[in-house]
Amino acid sequence: MKKIAVIFPGIGYHTDKPLLYYSKKIAAEAGYEIVEAPYGGFPKGVKGSKKKMERAFFSALSQAEELLKEVDFSQYEDILFISKSVGTAVASAYGAKYHLHTRNVYYTPVEASFQFMNQPGIAFTGTNDAWADLDAVNRGCETGGFPLYITEGADHSLETGDVITDLKNLETIMKITKEYIRCEMTPASTGGE
Repeated sequence: MKKIAVIFPGIGYHTDKPLLYYSKKIAAEAGYEIVEAPYGGFPKGVKGSKKKMERAFFSALSQAEELLKEVDFSQYEDILFISKSVGTAVASAYGAKYHLHTRNVYYTPVEASFQFMNQPGIAFTGTNDAWADLDAVNRGCETGGFPLYITEGADHSLETGDVITDLKNLETIMKITKEYIRCEMTPASTGGE
């Protein structure tokens, strides 16, 4: 079976930061061809500005389309999108625009992402995420049927500020991610933490 994993970063959260770096490795170990969409050039002061967030989203989507134009998704039987923050909206909008059937790992989706998130997946967020309201993320995941894994005390990078705690949390997050990527659990059978 041909499998591809496309990595959609966030604003300032590139594909070599922990969540995306380790999930890329997990996907590669599971036999996925890895493709990255390293878009960038975002305006400053995006957090808290709906207008700038919208501009960042459309810019990232346009760049992703250009970066992925050579990928023939029809040759893959399993398409996995791994996305972070605004990347969750970009991945979802890209998949919908090109009528792709994807499985998704949504790391710290922002509230606006849920209007695009219509493909199956699992989501992760933290209780101290300054970029997204926890209640709104809970509602979005409940409405969309996405199991939501919540990291206590974690920010938008799913970090708490304590390195040992962060490493333990990252291990838990990657175990769940690995189970999902390897299809050891399906979206319908998972429960949030």
